[in-house]
Amino acid sequence: MALWDRIKESAATMQTQLVAKKNDLKSGAFRDASMAMCALVAAADGTVDPSERRRVAQLIAGNEVLQNFDAMDLQRRFEANLDKLTTDFDFGKASVLQEVAKAKKKPAEARAVVQIGIVIGGADGNFDKDEQAVVREACYTLDLPPHEFDL
Repeated sequence: MALWDRIKESAATMQTQLVAKKNDLKSGAFRDASMAMCALVAAADGTVDPSERRRVAQLIAGNEVLQNFDAMDLQRRFEANLDKLTTDFDFGKASVLQEVAKAKKKPAEARAVVQIGIVIGGADGNFDKDEQAVVREACYTLDLPPHEFDL
């Protein structure tokens, strides 16, 4: 199977698993950690161009699991995390990973945050090495083994 197909299949599988857990994913910690993860993936290469910002914002708005939350609130949180990352990536990443860590107390939420990162990263069919690296780092922050997610 081609890498492109495996990426699409993995993202689709993760999304299916997320939808199955949708009713369990309503906490503020999950919301904050998810938006931090989306920002990390969007800024994984150190820059965020306007089209990438719009694409991720659209994915957030259209994600069935994230519809548990107010779309404008999610957008504001995503943008705030992106601003931290684009101002000073390394310093911002430490702050954004603290937001990701909010999901650490509940293993189902922690796994869902990682899955959202994979879904966002794989949405364009190219879950590149920079995106994989930040999702892997988030796994360590959440005390989850990256190999559990094929990272």
